[in-house]
Amino acid sequence: MASLERNNRILLDLTRQPCNNLCADCGAPEPDWASYTLGIFVCLNCSGMHRNLPNVSKVKSIRLDLWEDSLVEAMRERGNSAAKAIYEKCVPTFFYRPQQKDCVVLKDQWIRAKYERREFTGENKFPQAYSTDVFESTLWKKGKDNKQFLKRIFLLSRRDFTLRYFIKEDSKGPKAIINMKDMNAVFQPEKIGHAHGLQISYVQDERTRNLFVYHENGQVIVSFFNAIRATRLDYLRKKNPTLRENDLIPQITRHCLKEGYMEKTGPTQREPFKKRWFTLCAMNRKLLYYKSPLDATELGAVFIGNESHRYSASESSSRSSRGARWHCGITLQTPRRQFVFMCEQEQEQREWLEAFRKVISQPMTPEDYANEANLGRGK
Repeated sequence: MASLERNNRILLDLTRQPCNNLCADCGAPEPDWASYTLGIFVCLNCSGMHRNLPNVSKVKSIRLDLWEDSLVEAMRERGNSAAKAIYEKCVPTFFYRPQQKDCVVLKDQWIRAKYERREFTGENKFPQAYSTDVFESTLWKKGKDNKQFLKRIFLLSRRDFTLRYFIKEDSKGPKAIINMKDMNAVFQPEKIGHAHGLQISYVQDERTRNLFVYHENGQVIVSFFNAIRATRLDYLRKKNPTLRENDLIPQITRHCLKEGYMEKTGPTQREPFKKRWFTLCAMNRKLLYYKSPLDATELGAVFIGNESHRYSASESSSRSSRGARWHCGITLQTPRRQFVFMCEQEQEQREWLEAFRKVISQPMTPEDYANEANLGRGK
């Protein structure tokens, strides 16, 4: 028992060292599991994914399991920094490194790419599919006007910065040609209803258009996602030749700041409140709204500028909510008009107010001013 407690204490002390104090795979704090074959400390969630790689990684709980002296000494000699130098030696700049809150397929494929396929050790002589100039894959895509998913062929080109998709192999031309300029891709498994669900958004005829796709194979959909990131980075490099790489990376793909249902009234505030799905993006400062989460096209958009340009967000009185079913109100003030939204719960109200104020507090860029001038469509 004394040896068990001593070895567990040694391991816990090792997790307090820099780099070991975060999960080697997702960055979660205070990892309390370890892969003794790889010599890394990981969180509970990532340890479960390591269990799916028994030929590569074997894990134990730092607190609960018995650790032999030899295994403890091996962990002492290695650790997260040493493993990173080997398994993340050649990670492409564009490759997405999952964080703690990211979906399972992103973390699972990151772990498999590092330790099972050893894609970043520098051993592979041939480029991965996501690094090639052309990436082609058949994905399941949701229909624009119905819930049915149908197979479509997607062709991504780094040569002309486009994504095309075709209805059939022998189609005369693509159903759509999507430019990288305003394109975004983000995993949305819960919204789409599939563990590998990916949402692709772009601007068409001045409105945001959404595609919802998935592939049964996790490696394929994550490779497609990283191929999009590679193409986006090439586009951004060409568009902004003077910007540093570190300034471009956050622009490749982006998560929305906040999503969810609110009720919304019209411009006179006498119109009936209607339930709408809202998406707020900090990068382009747009609040988009849809009838439902899986709508192909937005109903409208509101630009959210800076506080010095008369933009503000505040809690509103329930007296302004005539006809609304929900009564946790928000007033969004813009130079053009005042918007009134209603949230179902106070927690949602607080989260939306925090998100709005975060955007409003950020300084505007020249591109933001151009977007503000072009976007007068909020209804």
